[in-house]
Amino acid sequence: MTDRRLIDDLMIGAVEVLPEGALEAKLDLAEREGRPLRVKLGVDPTAPDIHLGHTVVLNKLRQFQDAGHVAVLIIGDYTARIGDPSGRSKTRPRLDGAVIDANAKTYQDQAFLILDDDPARLEVPHNGEWLAPLTTEQIFELTSTTTVARILERDDFAKRWAAHQPISLLEMLYPLAQGYDSVAVEADIELGGTDQKFNLFMGRDLQEYFGQRPQAIMTLDILPGTDGVERMSKSTGNYIGVTDDPRDVYGKVMSIPDATMMTYFRLLTAHHADELAAMEAELESGAANPRDLKARLAREIIARLRGAAAAAAAEDHFDSVFRRHEAAADLQELVLVPSDVEDGGQVFLPAVLERWFGQTRSEWRRRIQQGGVSLDGEPLTSLAVPAHQLAGHRLKAGKSATSQGLIKGL
Repeated sequence: MTDRRLIDDLMIGAVEVLPEGALEAKLDLAEREGRPLRVKLGVDPTAPDIHLGHTVVLNKLRQFQDAGHVAVLIIGDYTARIGDPSGRSKTRPRLDGAVIDANAKTYQDQAFLILDDDPARLEVPHNGEWLAPLTTEQIFELTSTTTVARILERDDFAKRWAAHQPISLLEMLYPLAQGYDSVAVEADIELGGTDQKFNLFMGRDLQEYFGQRPQAIMTLDILPGTDGVERMSKSTGNYIGVTDDPRDVYGKVMSIPDATMMTYFRLLTAHHADELAAMEAELESGAANPRDLKARLAREIIARLRGAAAAAAAEDHFDSVFRRHEAAADLQELVLVPSDVEDGGQVFLPAVLERWFGQTRSEWRRRIQQGGVSLDGEPLTSLAVPAHQLAGHRLKAGKSATSQGLIKGL
């Protein structure tokens, strides 16, 4: 029988595993047959980069790898051409194939920050490999396995139908395309967010139709953003990017509400279930300082993405600026990083000054507006300045020597 501790660990962050008892059954099957499970995760590269919210399923996939199983990370270069309708109130615009291919490359590179890239433990196929060659007859067969009534059972489709919002035939093909992925890779388990439940069950149905053992499905919890309220999202601005400067990652993690901290530990770290339970008990009893635990969380997240040295440097920077209330020694050379530069090549100075010298963005906004920040001796009058106008110039943000320096470009 499978180790109970392993099952408890794999269940961390899971909302549902269906059918009931399927995880234990799949693990026992793998043990009896002497083979690793094939654990599937499909991702559509609709954006060039990912944030920590996207890594929740990647972390779970890594857990299965560490337990000796094979992660099958499917890059949905063809499903992305349809656009997943999950959670959508209207039809997605179709993406250009070149954009999808470029996104797929960066997404894969960022996913490898989490996953073990050992070829014995990881497969990264593109679903265009089996969806593109389908003949018209095969597509007819695929569509014959379900009904329009079944497709309209999807919550998002049902809402749009009731509101007389358009639903394209192409969108209706999406669950079938994703489900066919499970057939193509012979998945034992498929991971997904709670909004993917319908698509995951479609994979089970198609596997049965094509004579395969149906996969178990595991839906995972949603990571709240840095506000602790809404789900992490770029549209709300409450996100932490996987490729953000480690100093920014550390500061953002330290800013999350205490009540959200254990959710981050569960969904973003590799602790065992009993270790998380002990941590939570210490918090509730007052034996653990929430601030110290949050610092530990920030270190662990950065170390996983960038290594222990980057985590230590980010913590030292945070401590020197925000805890010891002094500028770090290297702040005399003020280095712009990619996350400082927004669309159009603009640098939003209050955010950058906050990172360099501490204090709040609102305080720096006020000081700029009052003429308290200068570039080569001339007071700045704008909150946003083109990056090329900053590089190589001397910025002064206060009277002391520790709040001025020469700006280095990217």
